[in-house]
Amino acid sequence: MKVKSILVSQPEPQAGNNPYTQLADKHKVKVDFRPFIEVVGVPAAEFRKDKVNPAEFKAFIFTSRNAIDHFFRMCEEMRVAINPEWKYFCVSEAVAFYLQKFVPYRKRKIYPGTGSLAGLIPTLKKQRGEHFLMPTSDLLNPDIPETLEKGNIKWTRATMYHTVASDLSDLSDVKYDILVFFSPEGIRSLLKNFPDFKQDATRIAAFGNTTHQAIADNALRLDIQVPAPKFTSMSQALDAYIEEANKGK
Repeated sequence: MKVKSILVSQPEPQAGNNPYTQLADKHKVKVDFRPFIEVVGVPAAEFRKDKVNPAEFKAFIFTSRNAIDHFFRMCEEMRVAINPEWKYFCVSEAVAFYLQKFVPYRKRKIYPGTGSLAGLIPTLKKQRGEHFLMPTSDLLNPDIPETLEKGNIKWTRATMYHTVASDLSDLSDVKYDILVFFSPEGIRSLLKNFPDFKQDATRIAAFGNTTHQAIADNALRLDIQVPAPKFTSMSQALDAYIEEANKGK
């Protein structure tokens, strides 16, 4: 079936000339963006019940910008002074660069990874005897503790924010040819908002093994799987799929 419209379950990219804009222009399709999940900070009073104090740590692991935002928010709410000797270990260059919003960007204290937590393990291992604090959401990818435990990394989890379903009620009468997901939470939000959702001719594109599993667990059909042997990005996979679906139409 021909593809005329796509809904991406994420905020619209800030850069105007992004891969999705190029996709829309190339194939003359409508591409909309709508976050299916929202991030809500845990109040300091609630966080204190976990008896975790950032001031008692010297090294921190960040897997996302959200983790950075809520870590420094929590420090402010708890009146924890930012120690210039603290060390920050980030899963990617992009996450590490985001730290400059809060601290002077000095590379000797900031250690970027190659894009995954597994890729950061060798760097963490060099910090012999270090005990790391990792700010997280209430929903934690099970691969994270497994990866850290396999690497014999001593760490403590700090749940500083919650991931909740967005209110999508205004989309109840809106239909899209393709829905694009990047997390299991996005799938859960879809079904929480629309418990009677029937996929029918709607195609689902999803990125990542945990997202693929959530689709299977909820008896939905996965039409566009990323990553795949031919595609490393969602925009590449959508481009190829639309090319084929709209051929000669």
